[in-house]
Amino acid sequence: MKDIFSKRSAEYVRYRPVYPRELYDFIFKHVTQNNTAWDCATGTGQAAFELSKRFKKVFATDISQQQLAHALKADNIFYSLQLAEKTNFPDHSFDLITVAQAIHWLRFDDFYKEVKRVSRPGGVIAVWGYSLLKTSLEIDKIISNFYTEILGSYWDEERKYVEDNYTTIPFPFKENKSRSFQLTVYWNKIELEGYLFTWSALQKYLQANQLSPLPRLMREIEKHWGTQEKIKIIFPLFLKLGRI
Repeated sequence: MKDIFSKRSAEYVRYRPVYPRELYDFIFKHVTQNNTAWDCATGTGQAAFELSKRFKKVFATDISQQQLAHALKADNIFYSLQLAEKTNFPDHSFDLITVAQAIHWLRFDDFYKEVKRVSRPGGVIAVWGYSLLKTSLEIDKIISNFYTEILGSYWDEERKYVEDNYTTIPFPFKENKSRSFQLTVYWNKIELEGYLFTWSALQKYLQANQLSPLPRLMREIEKHWGTQEKIKIIFPLFLKLGRI
């Protein structure tokens, strides 16, 4: 897995949107036991924290110590620095395995082999992500142009899996029929800019050019912002859920 987000861990926990309650409720109704869960590629622990409200123990792993240092805490969450594809967990340990907005970074074959090893018989795997945000037609057009024309060459090839809503990732499990979700936030300009700043392609752009394109982008967005302090922003959310 590529370690892309370590340098911006504080911004990541502050500005990344929170997954909706409906998503977790849908996943939980497919799980038969609530003993242990593994949140793989946990980042700053957003999903792990929600799992901790339902499961007795949650084990959350990531390859970034900086991300883990900023992770949300709970007494029953146990964070560790581990590769997704090779962990120290015993065989048949988990009732649920989750990967939030990160499966596209993993080595699929090796990770799925590990999933089958550490899952309990009949366990569940749930992987999800979200695509490009939607707001007004004018702002959407500006951000879409920024995404493709300004940052296009800076996106890693794995980003294509997100653009395909995970329909093209391998998933060697008995897949349950899912449903569509959306992630809704109300952000001011600072929050929107902070989120855009966490984009991996933006970080690569900064490294290459030593100059941020965000101020110019935000000036264009402000022309269509209107008088309200915050605007409604929707992220289309997609889920793949399977029985192991």
